[in-house]
Amino acid sequence: MSWLIVAALITSGLLVGFINTLAGGGTIISISLFLFLGLPASVANGTNRIAVFFQTLVSTASFKKQKVLDTRKGLLLGIPTVIGSVIGAEIAIDINEKLFEQAIGVIMLIMMVFIIYKPQTWLKGKTDLISRKISVFQIFIFFLIGLYGGFIHVGVGYFILAGLVLNAGYDLVKANALKVFLVLLYAPFTLIVFIYNKQINYEYGLIHAIGNIAGAFIASRFAVSWGANFVRWVIIIIILITSAQMFGIINFKGAFENILRK
Repeated sequence: MSWLIVAALITSGLLVGFINTLAGGGTIISISLFLFLGLPASVANGTNRIAVFFQTLVSTASFKKQKVLDTRKGLLLGIPTVIGSVIGAEIAIDINEKLFEQAIGVIMLIMMVFIIYKPQTWLKGKTDLISRKISVFQIFIFFLIGLYGGFIHVGVGYFILAGLVLNAGYDLVKANALKVFLVLLYAPFTLIVFIYNKQINYEYGLIHAIGNIAGAFIASRFAVSWGANFVRWVIIIIILITSAQMFGIINFKGAFENILRK
């Protein structure tokens, strides 16, 4: 493996770890790089799960230390999320990536409209919703989110944030902490599915995870110290960039190819 590939894996990991912890959607960068490096789509999807596990482990620990993580609610919501993720990972072994990327792009743009149109909904938590017991509807919603996260993971953070903010009443900072905790809960299970089906390139995955760890730690500090409005604008920017990639307006794969050829 050349030093250029190592540098690309670590640098992209740093960026992805930061984006995924603070908002979501950064996984498209990882997948694009892995595909350029010659991995099949299913292996690229599986290899990315190594970094997902480590970045959420680091960011969860940081959020917990800063006392913004609702562990109890996270564990309860984590049960349907984990169950859904395992089923999704099993489905992902034969992945049709392009169709789902475009569908995610549409959903992300719709979510951005809600974020811009009613910012107070995302910036301020609703105590009455937080204090309520978890409903059957919430269990169903997070099962579906887990299903999607296990399947492809790209953009799953937005769905989790929507469920936690709009349905469970958390502000964006606390929702972000819960988001990475929920992903941490299901990440080991989906990783096992991909390992069992031999869909992982350990060399690329572990090197990529080095950058992810650093990016996750930095982002978890920014999220708390800069507040919910900062997170909101980061989400808007990342949704625009990610949607542009998914509709072919921006080509991360081509960018990586040009960089590594130099």
